[in-house]
Amino acid sequence: MNKNFLITGRPGIGKTTCLRRAAEILLSRNVVVGGMLTLEVREGGIRQGFQIIDLISGRKGKLADVNLNKGPRVGKYWVNLQDLEEIGVTAIRRALREAKVVIIDEIGPMELFSEAFREAVTAALDSPKPVLASIHFRARESTFGRMILSRPDVEVVELTISNREQVPVELARKIAQLVAA
Repeated sequence: MNKNFLITGRPGIGKTTCLRRAAEILLSRNVVVGGMLTLEVREGGIRQGFQIIDLISGRKGKLADVNLNKGPRVGKYWVNLQDLEEIGVTAIRRALREAKVVIIDEIGPMELFSEAFREAVTAALDSPKPVLASIHFRARESTFGRMILSRPDVEVVELTISNREQVPVELARKIAQLVAA
């Protein structure tokens, strides 16, 4: 049975919501969940960037913003590697020490600029703990993305409008079984 689960799908389909719902279900079953979530930041209905949240500490940072004017660029966003590493990477490493399940949202173009992030993702996938992550729908375009997607211990789940309600429930069930074993 696979122990690492990667959620993919087109932008806006609900990957982060899926991870958050699965984490809430696991927490309701007293399973300690850690790692990072990435949430949209909107102003006046327009997406301005993304915030990173450490699921254990609650610490927040800025992953990317249209007005940052430093760091690598992905589309209209500037990527904040400092917050990605100080909050996101630290959250993944903390989850490896303190949690039963590691959440990583998202393995995508912004995050892959960071070598420390790639190392933390690899360490999580290589660990005995289940990983529930979202992965960008164009992940196969990068060497790192292809490497992760081709791992034998990974199950890739494509999120669609028709399955996005049941996927978090099903993944939480599978992961709860893994941590109970």
